[in-house]
Amino acid sequence: MSKNIKNINKSLPDNRAESQLYSDVCSLIENARYRVATTANTEICLMNWQIGKRIKEDVLYNRRAEYGKQVVKNLAKKLTEKYGKGWSDRKLTHCIRSAYTFSEEEIGYAVRIQLTWTHLRSVMFIDDELKRSFYVEMSRLEHWDTRTLNEKIDSQLYELTALSKKPEEIIKQELAQIKETNTLTPDVVFRSGYFLDMLGLSEVYSEKDLEDAILIQIQSFIKELGTDFAFLDRQKRISIDAVDYYIDLLFYHRGLRRLVAIDLKLGKFKPEYEGQMLFYLRYLNKNERKGGEESPIGLILCSEGNTEHIEYLMLEESNIKVAQYYTQLPDKKLLSEKLQRAIAIAREHHACLRIEYKMKK
Repeated sequence: MSKNIKNINKSLPDNRAESQLYSDVCSLIENARYRVATTANTEICLMNWQIGKRIKEDVLYNRRAEYGKQVVKNLAKKLTEKYGKGWSDRKLTHCIRSAYTFSEEEIGYAVRIQLTWTHLRSVMFIDDELKRSFYVEMSRLEHWDTRTLNEKIDSQLYELTALSKKPEEIIKQELAQIKETNTLTPDVVFRSGYFLDMLGLSEVYSEKDLEDAILIQIQSFIKELGTDFAFLDRQKRISIDAVDYYIDLLFYHRGLRRLVAIDLKLGKFKPEYEGQMLFYLRYLNKNERKGGEESPIGLILCSEGNTEHIEYLMLEESNIKVAQYYTQLPDKKLLSEKLQRAIAIAREHHACLRIEYKMKK
């Protein structure tokens, strides 16, 4: 940058020279601010973790829960008197929680990928280590701010992914792969449920009404699908043997480098939908797939869930995914129970398959 400043063309008119000077100074200020903010964030996260670790050691040494509560309360009061606001017993509790939740290595990784203390505060209360790792990696890859992260956790994104329904060792392997390659997998991108309440549909609607509403609210729809989706076409016409067929919606996912065909259905999933989608995917693979792209993926969105059909299809090594969409937000507790049942069914299915495989060997 300094070299560029020195080499400013002196023959430029005054207004152009001043504009260049202004641009250079702004860049210097913004770069310095970024470095200061990055350094400050690193120090804050490490400091809070170290404080939590020190208090944790003291509390564990005395082995009394009541002692722990009292010492935190007293310490918060003294710190507030010396350093002012920001050192409440609640803040110290968060510091302690971080020490129980994260290792020193994990804290170091978090600050390297530029997660803030508020990011860590959001994920530290997730007890499941794999689920917590999922949100950390997604925050890194998709550059989530803390508001987006909290929304994703609140909407139970992890439980909705196909990844969550796999055995723990497979989840660990896929998360490690995501961390190493910086690329998402289909099991992370696609879900078993989507919330389309933003479409404003009435209680009675047709597939065309649904499609029209999606196109009107295309930005909101893509946001619900996830990042990296790009809209390509509606009612994509394909002709085979002089017969026309139409794919409801066609998208492209930049991260996966795949075409994504979406079929909208009213009611529950029917086995013939799979054959229809397979037909579309074979056509796209042969006629629309470009060099460097992976094979297309199909997503069948149904308005009603028949869990066994949907979950078993999600588990297959197939490029066809089936999911339920909700035009109204479901009760959070009931949705959570449903997702936990689906995860249990899927993992039990995996366990049975492993037993059958061992018996055949």
